[in-house]
Amino acid sequence: MKLTIFDKENWKEIATTLSRNKTRTFLTGFGIFWGVAMLTLLMGGASGGGGLLRRNFAGFATNSGAIIPNPTTIPYAGYQKGRVWSLNISDVEILRESFPAMKAIIPTYQKWDSNFKRGKYSYTGQVIGAGPDYTDIVTPKYYSGRFINDADESQERRVAAIGKNVASQLFPGDPSPLGKYIDVNGISYSVIGVIGDSSEMKLNGSMDEAVIIPASTFRRSNGYGDKVDYIMLVAKGNNDLGEQIEKMKRMIYRRHSIHPNDNGAIWDINIAEQFKQVETLFTGIDILALFIGLSTLLAGIIGIGNIMWVIVKERTQEIGIRRAIGAKPKDIIVQVLSEGAALTIIAGLAGMIFAVLILGVMQHINNPPDAVSVAQFQMTFSEAVGILATFTVLGILAGLIPSIKAMRIKPIEAINSK
Repeated sequence: MKLTIFDKENWKEIATTLSRNKTRTFLTGFGIFWGVAMLTLLMGGASGGGGLLRRNFAGFATNSGAIIPNPTTIPYAGYQKGRVWSLNISDVEILRESFPAMKAIIPTYQKWDSNFKRGKYSYTGQVIGAGPDYTDIVTPKYYSGRFINDADESQERRVAAIGKNVASQLFPGDPSPLGKYIDVNGISYSVIGVIGDSSEMKLNGSMDEAVIIPASTFRRSNGYGDKVDYIMLVAKGNNDLGEQIEKMKRMIYRRHSIHPNDNGAIWDINIAEQFKQVETLFTGIDILALFIGLSTLLAGIIGIGNIMWVIVKERTQEIGIRRAIGAKPKDIIVQVLSEGAALTIIAGLAGMIFAVLILGVMQHINNPPDAVSVAQFQMTFSEAVGILATFTVLGILAGLIPSIKAMRIKPIEAINSK
């Protein structure tokens, strides 16, 4: 007697065996179907959810932050509480010399509720004074033209990179405002680029609604002298930005005669710490999703084992007859294992297709055309194959003990059993 996994008659017999008790086969198959579907949905959902949250940081330097001066909260060195003070260019230069662990220390300027005009068109937004190193913090989305460069900064040029919303309001129907002029708070600037947000995160407002001019031009136009509104920071590699910020604050406090324990005199933002919290959160979610999915998988596998036990018991006489007419032990094992594998593969594949369809809908809903990045809900082909292969292997293992039991049945005892 020849019985292999490639034997056509073998698979016909498997179909006949599984169809004898349709209710039992359906319930067992549904357990596998649901286990695969849940594991796939949980893994895909966790991946997509992580992508949605990480979208906030897309195009944004994650190891970055800022320090912003605030009125003092503790009297010190003859100064009263509530003293208003400012950062300056000298602070920036000293910080750059003293902190080699920093990739960029960027003086930044900002003026809210600014008026932008071109002929009869107008718009209200913010003006940002920045140098070319501003893109070390956030990468703009370019619609046309360029950003501020070194020559713009050193020569105090009256040029501006404008946000896409500003461009659409001041140049309606004009596909290319490059080289044309706009009025910013009463001063004329030449448009060198149209830019926009590439990140959901907005540390100092939306770039879509801003006009960015060289920092040197901003200081001259607004009479700032060497004053700096705030300083943006980017640390190199894996350097601890929080530790660097604390050291910077102590140095600045000494330079500006601020009490060492005045925690309110500087407001600091640490994007790196927020990003770490997000990563930790989704690591936990991934672990939870995997635990729930594997628990569901285990329940399905136990169901396969149980049905194999029942099938072997019901077919004891049949197995005895097979042994009596020459069936080898391995033939019996292959027969029983094939039934478990067939049920696992069919139900598991159906569960995966069901889950992929749902994940496809979620992918479409959560990724509009104007999204700054794609949140990937769908699983990769290798992940899908891995899940199905895991279920199949475990399904075969679940039927191993019943198949060994079937192999050990003595022909004469099996034939006489009731």
